[in-house]
Amino acid sequence: MEDQQAQVTVTDHLWIPLPDGRRLAARLWLPAGAGPFATILEYLPYRKRDGTAPRDATTHPVFAANGYACIRVDITGSGDSDGRFDDEYSEQELSDGEAVLDWIAAQPWSTGKVGMIGISWGGFNGLQMAYRRPEALKAVVSVASTVDRYADDIHYMGGCLLSDNKNWSSQMFAYMTRPLDPALRADWREEWLGRINDLPFMGAEWLKHQTRDDFWKHGSVCEDWSAITAPVLAITGWADAYVNAPPAIAAKMTAAPGKALMGPWEHRYAHISQIEAADFHGEVIRWFDQYLKGAESGADMLPDYRVFMQEFTPPSPKNLPQNGRWVAEAEWPSPNVQEITWPLSDGGFAEVAQAGEGTVAHPATPGAAAGDFCPGIRIDNERPIDQTADDAASRCFDSTPLQAPMEILGRPRVRLAFSVDKPVAQVVARLCDVAPSGQSQRITYRSRNLCHDDSHEVATKLEPGTRYEVEFELNECAHRLLAGHQLRLALSTSYWPIVWPAPEPVEITLHLEGCALILPERRVTQEIDPQAPAPAREYPTYEAEVLEAPWGEAETRVEADGTQVLETYDSYGDARNASHGQRVSSNVRMRYAIHPVDPATARFDCNWVFNFSREESDWAVRIETDSRMTCDRENFYLWRRVVAKEGEEVVLSREWQEEIPRGVL
Repeated sequence: MEDQQAQVTVTDHLWIPLPDGRRLAARLWLPAGAGPFATILEYLPYRKRDGTAPRDATTHPVFAANGYACIRVDITGSGDSDGRFDDEYSEQELSDGEAVLDWIAAQPWSTGKVGMIGISWGGFNGLQMAYRRPEALKAVVSVASTVDRYADDIHYMGGCLLSDNKNWSSQMFAYMTRPLDPALRADWREEWLGRINDLPFMGAEWLKHQTRDDFWKHGSVCEDWSAITAPVLAITGWADAYVNAPPAIAAKMTAAPGKALMGPWEHRYAHISQIEAADFHGEVIRWFDQYLKGAESGADMLPDYRVFMQEFTPPSPKNLPQNGRWVAEAEWPSPNVQEITWPLSDGGFAEVAQAGEGTVAHPATPGAAAGDFCPGIRIDNERPIDQTADDAASRCFDSTPLQAPMEILGRPRVRLAFSVDKPVAQVVARLCDVAPSGQSQRITYRSRNLCHDDSHEVATKLEPGTRYEVEFELNECAHRLLAGHQLRLALSTSYWPIVWPAPEPVEITLHLEGCALILPERRVTQEIDPQAPAPAREYPTYEAEVLEAPWGEAETRVEADGTQVLETYDSYGDARNASHGQRVSSNVRMRYAIHPVDPATARFDCNWVFNFSREESDWAVRIETDSRMTCDRENFYLWRRVVAKEGEEVVLSREWQEEIPRGVL
């Protein structure tokens, strides 16, 4: 394979013309031989010249050595591409993507059959492009993506605002201020400053769409499952935030094969997972061999759902290996999974519904043990830790110690009959595996805005004292509880800093006769071959002079006035590209703060710094961005600033701010 990789031809930079005269910047890997070749496209705003170059070096050369033309394209307004970026998954992005597919299909090195691959953004737009059915797109590998942009992205969860709505917009704001490369663009300075001035205030725009309206339905492929006619392999890991799309794809795609693969991984391609590396390349090649080359690779015979069934692992913030085993379901939904209902009782579960009441009323700080919303984006120290402290600040319902192991596979549901004392309220439900030692490991969780209807399209303030009922799914999980362990349902009225809290403290009264936990219990008399991914194969790595290795740290503390603070710092390193000489370094500081008795004190601050230079030309650029979000009981307040320098000279300094009504958030 090393010989084949050595024969791969790389075009570091080329232009893809668009119908309106704009050009998109791309990088191309071609296999040895005359061709033509089936093609793999990855389409992102993360800069092929430097941003994703280290990861690209580990993937596309391997695919090219296996007979694929591979092309990595920067979307409009990113990297060295022309134009102005307007938003994630915009009509501009997707229509440009169709033009890219047409261009690829017309190239002499292409068979006209294209597969799309990507994680997160690239996983999203691969599905969204398939939904539009361009002729050249024949298959998709979508990693850590979503089928519903409102319900399962980084903005809202169960109708509750995620603090990562602002965090992610702060990151994209920083990313999109980075300069074009003078080695490729003589007009780099004009375009760079023009881009910064024209950047959309995405965090504010996303926050203005607080229910599931047409803004979010655009790009949500769950609107019409029959529209996807290209086979889709959907992959993610249990440590990732995006766990609901793969089983939904396996269950609901009707016009083409849809298969799901769920490993223990964080938000990374599986071959570079810090938790347990696996043969991501082999999974991708098998899928595309079947559906782009027409080979009998066995992809069509895979079980619908291949799953790493987790078991209790002592919780750690580090990305460490997890206990468990691989299992598979030939079809999904599976007849091996049946729902069982556990009615809630005072402090536990009962065999039949129980009369009585219970309260859920807590400070604003449960969630300190939650870890990052999406592990894999920071350097490390991201995973949920022992949940005992969060459990103590929640209303818990515990099973008796299990007499025999029990497997859960799917999306548990929580049914609540309740009344509240405030017009705006949310509830957060967590399932935990409590070991005999007392350690509590989070299995799954989900928040629910109690003001929303089931569609999340209608939001209405609650009438204090009025009885309501709600039933909602938690996030997908696969977990085997061992004999002697207990299953815990923990309910709280907040989950900071993952979920932005309601505007004031809330007391929820549970009417227990209408409350239950519904579990998808898996019982199998004979397991099938799980066809688990092989161990990671060898792969090439990025050629760079590393001047500082990446590192990160996190600290939680309580200040003198009782404010709880989480501060994180991540340095993404400092490196010089071996082929074009550009040196890049970056780091980010984040701060989350809240006072336990006043959720309206919630605050998020973020600072990004990027440095770019090229010694032989004395070119040096520094960008620093700051972002902040605060609130009171009526409004959200968003602010951002950028300072851009060329050498020591400030060439642009600008601030933006927005005030947005809270509605029922």
